[in-house]
Amino acid sequence: MENPIEHLDLGLVNFTKHPTNPDYVVYRFTDIDKANSFRGELNENNIKFEEDTQDKKQVSYTLFAVHKKFYKQTMRMNFKVEGKHKKPLIPFFTLRWFVLLFGLGILLLSILSYYKHMDHLNEQTEQVK
Repeated sequence: MENPIEHLDLGLVNFTKHPTNPDYVVYRFTDIDKANSFRGELNENNIKFEEDTQDKKQVSYTLFAVHKKFYKQTMRMNFKVEGKHKKPLIPFFTLRWFVLLFGLGILLLSILSYYKHMDHLNEQTEQVK
């Protein structure tokens, strides 16, 4: 059976079951800053772990094996680390606010249009009666 850590990494999830010991979960990071942050979170929360590095196809992985009893806690840490190092979808501050305000404006116009149309329909139904 193929090692699950060697599967195609699309960057959607960075954890998998340990290939030989089902009692462990393996977290993998390609970015050294994320790996250092995750290591810091593990040490700060006194969670025992095993660490290793693996070079695979021009990519160096930092691997952390953590017992599955800490799964929920380490997943929260994993999300925290990913959020800390995540780049914004729209990198320019002014463009971000423009898109937000434009979207809110369209939403406001659609709500006003809906109520205006409902008033118009109510007037028409009263005239028919």
